[in-house]
Amino acid sequence: MFKILTIFIISLLFIGCGPEKIPTVKSSMFQSVNKESAVLVQDGSEKISCSRCGMNLVKFYKTNHSAYIENKVYQYCSFHCLVDHLAEGRSLEDPKVVDASSLELIDIRAAYYVVGSKIKGTMTQVSKYAFSKEEDAKKFQADNGGEIMNFYKAMEIVKKDFKQ
Repeated sequence: MFKILTIFIISLLFIGCGPEKIPTVKSSMFQSVNKESAVLVQDGSEKISCSRCGMNLVKFYKTNHSAYIENKVYQYCSFHCLVDHLAEGRSLEDPKVVDASSLELIDIRAAYYVVGSKIKGTMTQVSKYAFSKEEDAKKFQADNGGEIMNFYKAMEIVKKDFKQ
């Protein structure tokens, strides 16, 4: 009797476990976009990877930055990786950041950064998302918290990550 009951219970565990029953889990990461929406500026086989850490640029797209250094374009998964490259004494030419609303690359000096929102960041405990329009930054801030600031003030916060 025990054997029959055990087989019955085990059989119940396997009912509905076929592959067609497994739910598809969508990425709930705010940073992620579909590949068609991402603007990837690097060339070659490493086009989809952060030039500093190798992380997937599409998966962390809304925190991407890019810049030319010595006539070569680099794309970074995060503000952190951009500053890591700058720490080598490099000079940036035409620095850009992804506008979290339009998903287009915009000039970092014109961006409104929302720093410290409740939305998880990339390569940091203190999130940093950029917007081309102040009203978009304010809406994001109202929904998620954080402080609105310019690139230079946000960079000072990123530099604190390196001190820790």
